[in-house]
Amino acid sequence: MKILSNIRSFLTIIQFVVTVLVVIVLMYLFRNHTHTIRQAWAKMQTFLMNFRIKQHGSTSPQATLLVLNHQSLIDIVALEAIYPKNLCWIAKKEIQDIPLFGHIIPAPRMIAIDRKDKRSLIKMLKEGRERIEEGRVLAMFPEGTRGDGKSLLPFQNGAKALAEKLNLIVQPVLVIGARHIFDSKKLLANSGDVHVIY
Repeated sequence: MKILSNIRSFLTIIQFVVTVLVVIVLMYLFRNHTHTIRQAWAKMQTFLMNFRIKQHGSTSPQATLLVLNHQSLIDIVALEAIYPKNLCWIAKKEIQDIPLFGHIIPAPRMIAIDRKDKRSLIKMLKEGRERIEEGRVLAMFPEGTRGDGKSLLPFQNGAKALAEKLNLIVQPVLVIGARHIFDSKKLLANSGDVHVIY
């Protein structure tokens, strides 16, 4: 069973590499349609990886910041597939520094922050305000890193500072089952359900 899961994981990584690079190119070519492109890609992932998203509760039309627990890349896939508005993810700068794949941050105008640089908070507030004025909803993982899915990690200060300084309306989102679908640390992939609880 584990061997099958490892094979699925390997195939998942290959298709992720190929499809993410295609998505980056498409987002640069069609800058006004990045949300549609990302949403189509995310829905395609549910088919390719054979998992279902089950939504509980509903989105708040007033929300300007989503805060989520973080287990896996599937957290992002699930939200991109079902969230009705154009999300602006706030991610660590290390992602933007990855050759080629780092373009997943600037192509759709996400926000990258350097947690070691105190000036990064000012940049996050400035760009966060701009994205909200464009009608986007900010999304971030206040834990700052992926957890094991069994309990929440301590929250970093970024989400609190962002919400208070910009007077944002926060909607918490709990994602359950994402790590079972794809665990990039153990290189395991399975089918099943991902529950998104608003």
